[in-house]
Formats: sequence, structure tokens, C-alpha cells
Amino acid sequence: MRQRRHAVHAAQPPQPAAPVTLLWMLRMLVPLAGHRELVGSDDRLARSLGLGEWIDPEDRGFDATAVRARLRELHREAERRQDSALPAVLRANIDRLAELVGMSEAECRVLGFATMLHHERDLDSAADTLGNLSSSAIVDVLGALLDLPEQDVRGALSVQGVLARSGLLSVDRSGTKMLRSKLDLLSDQFADSILASESDPVALLRDMVAPSAPPRLSLDDFGYLDEALAILRPYLEQAVADNRQGVNIFVYGAPGTGKSELARSLAAALGCELFEVASEDEDGDPVTGERRLRAYRAAQSFFDRRRAMLLFDEVEDVFGDSGSAFGLRSTAQRRKAWLNRTLEQNRVPTLWLSNSIDGIDPAFMRRFDMLVEVPVPPRAQRERILHATCGDLADAATLGRMAQAGALAPAVVERAASVVRAIRDRFDAVGSARALEWLASRTLEAQGHPGLNVGTAVQLPGHYDPAFLNADADLAGLADGLAQTRSARLCLYGPPGTGKSAFGRWLADRLGMPLLLKSASDLMSKWVGDSEKAIAAAFRQAEREGALLMLDEVDSFLRERGGAQHSWEVTRVNEMLTRMESFSGVFIASTNLMEGIDAAALRRFDMKIRFGYLEATQAALMLERQCAALGLEAPAPDVVDRVRRLALLTPGDFAALARRHRFTPFAGGAQVVEALGQECALKRGRSTSIGFLA
Repeated sequence: MRQRRHAVHAAQPPQPAAPVTLLWMLRMLVPLAGHRELVGSDDRLARSLGLGEWIDPEDRGFDATAVRARLRELHREAERRQDSALPAVLRANIDRLAELVGMSEAECRVLGFATMLHHERDLDSAADTLGNLSSSAIVDVLGALLDLPEQDVRGALSVQGVLARSGLLSVDRSGTKMLRSKLDLLSDQFADSILASESDPVALLRDMVAPSAPPRLSLDDFGYLDEALAILRPYLEQAVADNRQGVNIFVYGAPGTGKSELARSLAAALGCELFEVASEDEDGDPVTGERRLRAYRAAQSFFDRRRAMLLFDEVEDVFGDSGSAFGLRSTAQRRKAWLNRTLEQNRVPTLWLSNSIDGIDPAFMRRFDMLVEVPVPPRAQRERILHATCGDLADAATLGRMAQAGALAPAVVERAASVVRAIRDRFDAVGSARALEWLASRTLEAQGHPGLNVGTAVQLPGHYDPAFLNADADLAGLADGLAQTRSARLCLYGPPGTGKSAFGRWLADRLGMPLLLKSASDLMSKWVGDSEKAIAAAFRQAEREGALLMLDEVDSFLRERGGAQHSWEVTRVNEMLTRMESFSGVFIASTNLMEGIDAAALRRFDMKIRFGYLEATQAALMLERQCAALGLEAPAPDVVDRVRRLALLTPGDFAALARRHRFTPFAGGAQVVEALGQECALKRGRSTSIGFLA
């Protein structure tokens, strides 16, 4: 046996095998003829079997026939003893599992053997002498090793059996493999755990399924989900009370929006234990989708007699791990029949959490009882979260400014606050507020959203007055009317800088509504279908937040469909028209180019309001107001006359010079008018291209 001896084996002599392990090993080597591979292959295994005298016999010849005879003798002695008792701890834990999930005696014996096979190195080595086995050959092998009839073994290993349904043990039915590889336990740590000490069976799942953390919020903090919770909470309450089967809720939303916290709050409100299927193992390595489904399957068996719910977070591991670019299928698709049955028959209500609903097979989606979207909280709730989380780190003005960011998720706020709080002794009050804004802003930008400082330069000045807008409608009267109806579809058109966007911000403030401002770049995508999804999401967000939705550069979306060159151009217009018709709030679309907009779209606007260049009187008044705001002397009459004579002047020109004054200050009104003249001169070359201006 010296030909392929491993040095490490010689350095670490094996402990004597337990009687049941020795019996199984000898059955593998003698009745199942594994001895043909033993001789000359594994010195450690030979020592474990009591054949150490045949190793390294330098002074005598090696007799393979004698070795085989000794093996047969050892086998007869082991069979006479018939000591097949499992270690006491393992037997006690398997008995507990049997009571919990309903295993038969045959299933208990198969699970006990598989556990020892994964735990005992020498038993695994003996099994390797049998070579690669097919799934059908395993039935014969286990029958011989465990003294079980073929039909009992086949039933224990069936995909419909308790072992498979509970996830405790499954058979790898793909090709031929060594015995240990064919018998797959629940997890890599399962054998060590079940052999370590007698414990609650639930503890055997600790590396795969664990109690969820207690909630930090209550359902009252999710008031913006009232419509969904009005159905979801009583449904889950009734399902738990009735032990209803097949209860599955799909919860989705962008990362950090509070999906897990919602699940924990729901469980607490219903008085249920909540257990989470782990996505990482004890070493922090990701758990495969296949393994997570196994853990979920076990949890269904372990917790069905408890007042409990399950949380399966990051379901993309199961539904979206396909690598579809190469034609592969996801774990869920490969286990489609089983997963469909689970979604119809699972006994423990389950909340499935995902960052996105995209890419999930509709065949799965229709089997969920409810689909609940968890968006970024509306502005009022964002401000409450900011005050609750960061009230000690920033003043109210800073928090109010941060709350205006429509993509600011609770998780972003909490992470930024935890960083600042850890080093707050390094800052004064102003410094900590700036640090909080800076951290949150960088995270938003990394996620592809505008930072917190975006938009501060376009906030309305304190002296803003819609009387300085040259519109063909009574804007103040319009605002009074909308204060009553709070529903309208307006199209604002005119040259750049004439005040369309500023009017939208002013109107939102006047109506006491948050402003949700979207530009074409926010909603347009190079991927087919993504623009439509972004348009729909914008209208849904405005509806949820009670916001005034303003879409800039709307001509990018509403071009005449008759001239479309691609089908997606038509579907994009159709999506916009559909959302406009169903939106019950205030929607404003602004454009610099009225020509080419789809006629059907124009009909859907309640009003089309033209914004033009400033009239002479407006220009003069605005100059006086601007000089006062910049701390300059009142302009002389001749300077006012000069500004009256300027053509193509807009409120945007005045705003641009106010920004310029911060780094190249003007000495007086004359310089302001000179700069305004330069702005107008730049427009003269292209003014005639705007067909609707007279």
C-alpha cells in the first residue's frame, strides 16, 4: 500500500473508526468490491480499517491476497456485531428533525449516513473506492449499506420525499459522481452542526436562515403606502390565522427604499416571527441561488407550525442569475415546476424582496398574491426621516433642502448620518451639516441621480414676480384657479429663457405642492422600452407625492408620430399620452420648439401658454429690480431708455447676469445694460428660426 502514500496521513494517524462507520466502510470494500481500488491507494484508510501492519513493509513482501482475506475477516466480524447505532448526538438531532418534518425511519437512516459521509474523512475515502456512481446505482449502494429495501431507499431519495421537500438532502441527478458529491446536504456546515451538540432543529439552519433584526420603524412610517397596506396587512393577518397555503408577496423598489424595514414592521404588527433566508455564508461569501432555495425549502418545513413569516431578500439571486446573453437559464427557470408548486403550496407566508421587477418571468409573477412597489418616500416623509435620523447633525434649512432630492432613499440618509456621527467631534455645527450633505450627494451621484447641490442655482430669487413674464395668459389668475381644482395639463412654449421653468417652480410654491422636475435626459434611454418605463415611473411618483410634475423639453417625447422612423418612437408618444390622460394632478410640459409636436398630444393639453420676450415696460422694471437686488444704484433714465430698446430680452438674461455678478461684479446699471445688449446680439442670428414668434 506504499505506492501512493500521502505524507500527511502518516504524520496524522487516524482515530479508530466508530463501529457504524467501520461497518459501512467494510461493506463498501467487501460486498460492494471497493477493495479493488483500496490496495496501493490510501494508507490512512488502511490504518483506519486495522491494516496498518501492511504499510511500509520494507523487510517483507507485500501480499495483496492476504490483505483481501483480512478485509473479509474484518467484514464478517463487523457483520456479527451489527453495531449500526449512530453517534448519540446525531441520533437525537435526527429524531428531533423527524418529529418536525415527518421523516420515516428509512429517511432518518439515509440522512444519518449522508451526514457521516460528509463529516468522516475515512468514510468518504472508502466511498471513493466505489468510483463514480449514477443516480440509480446510489439506490443499490445505499440499500446494501443500510440494510434497506430498494423501494424504501428510492422513496427516501425521491424528489417528492420529505428529505428533498425539506431541503435536508437532495440527490445530484446530473451524470455520474462520487457518492459524497451525489448526496448533497442542506449546507456546508450542516454535518458539523448536527454532530456538534443536541439543539433546537431551527439552530441547524443558523447559517442559512436566521431571525430577522427587530424593526426600527412602524407601519405608521409607511403612510405613503396606505393603499397597498390597506389590503396587505389584513390579508396577511387572515392568512396567518387560517394557516393559508401559497401566500407570497412580491415587494420591489430601488435599493435603500426600506423594503426590508417594511417586512419587519409588518411581521411586528402581526405578532409574527420573521426569519430571513441568508444571502451570505458565515465567511461573508455569497450563497448561490440554488443553495438559497434549498434553505427556503427547509425553512418552510421547519417553521410551518409556528406563527412565522419568511423574508427572501435579493431574489435576483434566484430569478435573475441566468447570464442570458449566453442562452443560460436562471435558477428559478431551471427549477420552474418546483418553484411554481412552492408559490402555490408553501405553508409559511413569504415576502420576496427585489430591487427590480424587470426580467422576472411573468409565469412567476402571476403566482404572487400581491405585488407591492416601495418607492423613495415622498418629500414630506423624507423630511420626517431626515429630522428623525439627522436632526442632531444639521439645521432645519439643510434638512429641508436635502428633502427636495427625489431620489434620497432612507438607507442613503442613515449611512451618511452614521459616518458624520462617528466623527462629529471634528466639526462644528456648520461643518457637520456640510459633511452630511456632501456624503449624501456623492452617494446619489454614484447611483446615477443628481446630487443635492443640483438645482440650487436655479431656485427662484427672492424678488421673483410672474408679472415679469410676457405670457398670453393671466398667470396669477391661473394659479388662483388651480388652487381650487389642483388638476390641469398645461403646455408652456416659447424661446429659451422666457421663464417657463421658473413659472413651474413658482406655481408649485404657490399651490403648496412639491415640484417633480424631469428633463428629457432623465427619461430617455437607448434601450427599447426603458423610456416608457421611466415616463410611467415619473407620473406614478408625482401621483404618490402629490407633486406638480413638470417635464422639460417635451418635444423630445411628443414628436409627430406620422414622421416616426422607428416603432419605439410611436410607443414612447403613446405612453406619454396615456399617462397624461390618467394623471389627476397638475402636469406642466415646456418646450422651445412647438413645431412637430404630435397633434393628438396638443389636444390633450387644457391650455397652451405662449411665453415671449420681455416687453419694454417689463424690461425697464426688471432692470430697476435687478440693480436693487445686486446692491447697485438705481439706473439713470438714459440707461433705462436703452434697456427698453433692447429686443429679444428674457428673464433668463437677467438671471445669467446675476450669477455673473458673483465673480465679476458690475459697477452700475450701465454695465448691466451693456451686458444685456451682448446677450441679445447673440440671439439675433437665430431668432428667425423660431417659427411661432412674430
